[in-house]
Amino acid sequence: MRALIEMKGVTKDFLQGDNVICALKETNFTAYEGELIGIIGPSGSGKSTFLTILGGLQKPTTGKVLLDGKPFSELDVKEKSKIRLEKIGFILQASNLIPFLTVRDQMVLYNRITKTKVNEKFMSELFQKLDVEKIKNKFPNELSGGERQRSAIAKALYHSPSVIFADEPTASLDSNRAFEVVKLLKEATKEQKKATIMVTHDERMLTYCDKVYRIVDGVLSEQQ
Repeated sequence: MRALIEMKGVTKDFLQGDNVICALKETNFTAYEGELIGIIGPSGSGKSTFLTILGGLQKPTTGKVLLDGKPFSELDVKEKSKIRLEKIGFILQASNLIPFLTVRDQMVLYNRITKTKVNEKFMSELFQKLDVEKIKNKFPNELSGGERQRSAIAKALYHSPSVIFADEPTASLDSNRAFEVVKLLKEATKEQKKATIMVTHDERMLTYCDKVYRIVDGVLSEQQ
């Protein structure tokens, strides 16, 4: 399997007054194509720090992040933004949909930004697969929680990213919708050979994960 995103010797320190807080201790991590990886741990354990460093939103204190085998964490802000747009998809707890755009226009916005042609065929396939077709002309405030999250998954997958970060994607959903969303995410990860890293507080969702890691006090360890 091909490694899609890697951490090599990454740490993250923060200054708090005169004290240095180690939010992430030396971490090595690899996500391969086709893997759905679960990240769990108590509040304040380092999950958000881990995810934001992987996604290029924070720089590590030491170590480096590789994306598709190439340096990522060492790039400047502009270069990181370009690569995030092309290769990374984000699914957030609040669905991350723009309130004044319809579901379809959320997708088309990517083409407008990148000045590329709308991929109608792929968009239609995603909408059918994720059961979004019938709501594609609705605005986010007209959708249920499950519909918003399925739309957010479609948005994250539309530009064919290598890696997807899902931060508490089921937190606002009832149990049936939560299982549905994670199952769809797993299927897309396998079929499109992506790597998906999912932070979750709901350990029932871990049955869908290929690997599970726990972070406690900034230490990442794989669960067996």
